[in-house]
Amino acid sequence: MENDVKFWHNPRCGTSRLVLNTMLENRFEPELFLYLQTPPSRKELKRIIRQLKISAEALVREKEPLYEESFADGEKSEEEWIEILTKNPQLIERPIVIKGRKVVLARPPEKVWKWLKINPLNKDKLY
Repeated sequence: MENDVKFWHNPRCGTSRLVLNTMLENRFEPELFLYLQTPPSRKELKRIIRQLKISAEALVREKEPLYEESFADGEKSEEEWIEILTKNPQLIERPIVIKGRKVVLARPPEKVWKWLKINPLNKDKLY
């Protein structure tokens, strides 16, 4: 089993469950980070954003009702978005998979499957 993978997981998210189950079926045993229960620190969130090579705003889950209700109107700075995401972790797009210095946002899930060389349809044949 490969254990050097960290997985930012929301158990209520279908995509997050799909990616996690596929990883487990393919001999990956990630360390789960339940970010809704224990939100990331500003420092950790900044590191993830930097490693993803995106802006904080690009990590915002716009489908969340909270986004529409409270944050969809108006421009926000990078620091404002980081503050919003640390205080409202349900707005963080998921799932996020970390292995070493590489970070992947698993949207779509195939990004992770290709990166980790796993195939959810035929586990005997890798990418």
